[in-house]
Amino acid sequence: MALASRRRLATSLFLALAAVLFFLLAAAGPAAATGKTGQVTVFWGRNKAEGSLREACDAGTYTFIIISFLNVFGHGKPTLDLSGHPIGPIGADIKYCQSKSIMLFLSIGGPGTDYSLPTAQSATDLADYLWFAFLAGHRPSTHRPFGEAELDGIDLFIDNGPADFYDVLATRLWSYNKEFRGRTPAQMSATTRCRYPDPRLSRALATGVITRINVRFYGDGYCAAYWEQEWDKWTAAYPQSMIYVGLPASEKTVGYVVPKNLYYGVVPVVQKAANYGGIMIWERYADKQSNYSGYAIQWA
Repeated sequence: MALASRRRLATSLFLALAAVLFFLLAAAGPAAATGKTGQVTVFWGRNKAEGSLREACDAGTYTFIIISFLNVFGHGKPTLDLSGHPIGPIGADIKYCQSKSIMLFLSIGGPGTDYSLPTAQSATDLADYLWFAFLAGHRPSTHRPFGEAELDGIDLFIDNGPADFYDVLATRLWSYNKEFRGRTPAQMSATTRCRYPDPRLSRALATGVITRINVRFYGDGYCAAYWEQEWDKWTAAYPQSMIYVGLPASEKTVGYVVPKNLYYGVVPVVQKAANYGGIMIWERYADKQSNYSGYAIQWA
């Protein structure tokens, strides 16, 4: 009887522990999903009141920062618009952020109208400029706005103008990686509109060299209502690229998802995709006010 009692006690303890484990895993919800990547991207450079790049990197909630924007190119001198941020300290801040394993890209384009690539040669010229001015290329004739700091790649955020020749730009930039062994210093991402396809970026995406796609599920009432449908289209169309869910940090922006709905409604859906990459947040200033990334980093 003593042996049987001990066995019954052991069985009861095992079942109790199993029940506790099941409860903990269930409570973890989407955060314990197999698709969790822990990747949170943010756009920085849109508001001087957002603080410095170094401050953003010290927030502890970003794994990837996109500096925005180089918003004049294709005619005249390429020009940065960083909303009044002083350029001087950014080079040192880039190196500091990279020392914390945060990747940094420069986004070209944006909401303005002072950019285009009217010819294949203009695309090649811009690619060369980006390589030597911001990436791993160095030559005396090209000024480097951020000094010796080397960004990790370039993001295409093309909202205006014709679609011509962004594929030429992407393949030309990618070609510089042949000079290196074991790393790709000219990485590529694209920040697209949510409705698939994005006509201005389709040709560039078709090159296969853009490894990260940030889909903007905001600023469009249709996308706010039918985001799952569009998400499925993007993830199916580019299985070799990591797809990121682009969301606004401000509740004033169409497409804002309250943290509770992010946890219960968005994350469980997007993490089912094999090429789910993480969450992209627009943008640092709004996020500084709302701490949206504080929720996103837990569940991404």
